Amino acid sequence: MKKFVNVFMAAIAAMFIINSCACTVIDNSEVGLKFKKFSLSDQGKLEAQSATGYVFYNPFTERVFSYPVFVQRVNYEPFEVTTKDAAIFLMDPVLAYELKREKAVDVFTTYRKPLKEIEMGYMNTCVYNAYRDCANAYTADELMANRVKFENDVRAMLDKSLGEEGFRVKEFTSKIDPPKSLRETIDAKNAAIQNALKAENQVKEAEANAKIAIAKARGEAEALKIQADGEAYYNRNVAASLNELIVRQYAIEKWNGELPTYNGGGTVPFINVK
Repeated sequence: MKKFVNVFMAAIAAMFIINSCACTVIDNSEVGLKFKKFSLSDQGKLEAQSATGYVFYNPFTERVFSYPVFVQRVNYEPFEVTTKDAAIFLMDPVLAYELKREKAVDVFTTYRKPLKEIEMGYMNTCVYNAYRDCANAYTADELMANRVKFENDVRAMLDKSLGEEGFRVKEFTSKIDPPKSLRETIDAKNAAIQNALKAENQVKEAEANAKIAIAKARGEAEALKIQADGEAYYNRNVAASLNELIVRQYAIEKWNGELPTYNGGGTVPFINVK
C-alpha cells in the first residue's frame, strides 16, 4: 500500500511539473504577449510583456497570446452615410492594415481580443465614423465630382484614429454608390453629352462632305473653263490666220458652178467689189 501511494504521488507530481511548464513558439510573423492571469497594476491595467521564439510559461498562472504583424485585409459590409444636402450614399470599403509591433502590448492590454474581433469592433467604428464625418462636409454633387479628395479625407482620418491605437493603414479603397435618383440624373446627363457629341460629329461630317462637293464642283467648273478658253484660243488663232484669198479659194471649192438668179430672170454675174 505504501509503495502504491508513493507511485501515485509521484505520478501526480510529474503531471503537475509537466503542466506547470508549457511551451509555445512565436515565429517572426507574430508578436507574442506573455502575462499573468491574476496580476493587475495599481491602475487596473493588465501587465504583459512581449515574447518571441520558444516561450515557456505556467498554464495555471500565465497565458501567452499572439498577434500577427503582417498585413491584414478587411472587406467591410456596405453601409449608408448622408451628405450635407441629405443625399444617402452607399459605401463599400476595403481596408488593408498592419499592427505596429511595438504597440502590440498596448493593443492587447486595451482590448484583450484577437485582431478579427478588433476589426469588427473598434476598427469598424473608426471606418464608419470617418465616412460619416467626411460625407457631412460634401453635397451630393460635390462628392461625385471630388471622389478622390473624399477618399483622401477619409484616409487621413483613419491614419489618425487607427494610428493612435497602434495600427498602420497600408491601403484603403472604397466603392461609392450614389442614390438612385442621382445616378439616373448622371446617366441622363451622360446620355445627353453623348448625343450632343454625336450630333456635333454629324454636323462636322456634313460640313466635310459639303466642302468635298464644293471642291469637286469648283474643280469641274475650272476644268470646263480651261477647256473653253483653249477652244476659243484655237478659234481666234484660226480666224486670224485666214485671209481673203483663202476665203475665196474655200468659196470656189464649195461652188457648184451655178450663178445666182433673180426674179427678172437670168443670172447675176460675179461683181468684183473693192
